Amino acid sequence: MDKINIRRATKEDIGLVRDLVMELAIFEKAPEEVTSSLADYVQEGFSDNPLFTANLIYLNDELAGFSLWYYRFSTWKGRRFYLEDLYIKEAFRGKGLGRKLINEAIEEAKRMKCTGMMWQVLDWNQPAIDFYTTLGVKMDAGWLNVHLDL
Repeated sequence: MDKINIRRATKEDIGLVRDLVMELAIFEKAPEEVTSSLADYVQEGFSDNPLFTANLIYLNDELAGFSLWYYRFSTWKGRRFYLEDLYIKEAFRGKGLGRKLINEAIEEAKRMKCTGMMWQVLDWNQPAIDFYTTLGVKMDAGWLNVHLDL
């Protein structure tokens, strides 16, 4: 029987998290967009007021993927859980690990008394869209992502 383990990433794991972020960026066809450094991850994830938290998932003691999230405040809904990234390495897909990782995120959101969760999915990533649909999500129409790089 396969052994699945989900654990909170520590400061010592930050290189693993950054490597997984790069794998995700390559999968999303945008590796040049990743400009954050390891030092940024350490500072922003493990300071007195961390901006994010991450979980790592292992299958039979092999690193299989991660999730990274933070909390935001919606003026309409209150405290929200924002799932920035959820990624399972290609060799580990189809084994239910993504579902376990997102279910852990859902439980974390409930523990933190969030009113809901939000995340993004690329419109061409049909396997992810199909997976998220099984969770009973709704996908917003009419909203555009807006960002300003500084």
